[in-house]
Amino acid sequence: MVPAFVSRHPRSAPRLLIVPGLHDSGPAHWQSWLQQADRRAVRVVQRDWTQPDLDRWASRIDSTLERAGPGPWIAVAHSFGCLAVARHLALQPASPIAAALLVAPADPDKFGVAALLPTQPLAVPSTLLISETDPWMTAANARRWAQRWGSHTINLGNAGHINTEAGFGPLPLARRWITTMSQRLERTQRADRAAFAEWSFAL
Repeated sequence: MVPAFVSRHPRSAPRLLIVPGLHDSGPAHWQSWLQQADRRAVRVVQRDWTQPDLDRWASRIDSTLERAGPGPWIAVAHSFGCLAVARHLALQPASPIAAALLVAPADPDKFGVAALLPTQPLAVPSTLLISETDPWMTAANARRWAQRWGSHTINLGNAGHINTEAGFGPLPLARRWITTMSQRLERTQRADRAAFAEWSFAL
């Protein structure tokens, strides 16, 4: 059954969708830090955090968005969660996700899911936050996926998997990106509403 997602032309401020990777993100993780700072944020909770089943994880994004209500949404994903977001966007062209920050994506080849992922630009603006020393994805492979998805890339250098173990609790860069993207999306919505009003008046 195809989820009955809301229109890509919503009327409210963007909301934050947290999409963790394998084993979830603990209380000290930067994703939890972002969620705690935003009372409107929603977290995707997988039924089994230990099983990297891409279609099930993408489907969980679908059901979470259905329950959470109108968007638009800014997805902030980590590791295998990045792949789930890409899969969701490929399967759901009417998704209310309007932008995506993909942090330290896991290498699809490690999980045998590369064939399930889009090889063309994603339908929404996206940024890959990558590391030169990520054990889950080389920087070269991350840049290749960013090119396929039409994503902007930010390289943090020697940053491991950009998680708690690598020393990342708060991640101010992610917060700034979310703020900038939210402002951009709101400006676009205002412009769309103004254009629609002018068109309606002309009729």
